[in-house]
Amino acid sequence: MAPHKAPDAARRSERSRRAIYAAALALVGETGYPRTTIEGIAARAGVGKQTIYRWWPSKAAVLMEAFLDLAERAAEQAGQRSGGAEQGIPDTGDLAADLKHVLRATVDELNDPAMEAPFRALTAEGIVDAKLGAEFVERLLEPQLALYVTRLRSAQEAGDLRADADPRIALELLIAPLTHRWLLRTLPLTHAYADTVVDYALGGLAPRP
Repeated sequence: MAPHKAPDAARRSERSRRAIYAAALALVGETGYPRTTIEGIAARAGVGKQTIYRWWPSKAAVLMEAFLDLAERAAEQAGQRSGGAEQGIPDTGDLAADLKHVLRATVDELNDPAMEAPFRALTAEGIVDAKLGAEFVERLLEPQLALYVTRLRSAQEAGDLRADADPRIALELLIAPLTHRWLLRTLPLTHAYADTVVDYALGGLAPRP
């Protein structure tokens, strides 16, 4: 008779965690953030609600981790599709083309139903929950914004961008219009719009004669 193997607690915990992530994202997409509850997430994931409370203090914290995990897996898949190339903003020497490439990808992410509902929920909750909002910025937004700063500084060194331009303000000229249109749903968020934002922004950031 084969020896009895003890249950692998680590693997069981990881399966439960993954199930909770999937349940939280699915429920927010189906019913919206206000109607999503810890009890609902637990039932959907097939775990007890005390399991969730043992790992997270609130449904916002559950959703935060679930969304960060979703974003990380999406980045890994993008890396695999690009042959394992390092993720970031391309530096081909053509600043406009590089920025249009990354902003088009941002448009696709914001319009992706799997990403949109949890992203909107976290954005809205972060406005009223300062601690959650700060965590959202630190863990998700800042690493992405740093990529823009790196690319814009490279453009300054190459003479493609005004030397006196603040990269942090410059990147907001690119990202803020997309965020505004997406968040308020003022008009459709499209690749053509992203391209126009780049053209308008770079028109004001170009070196002065």
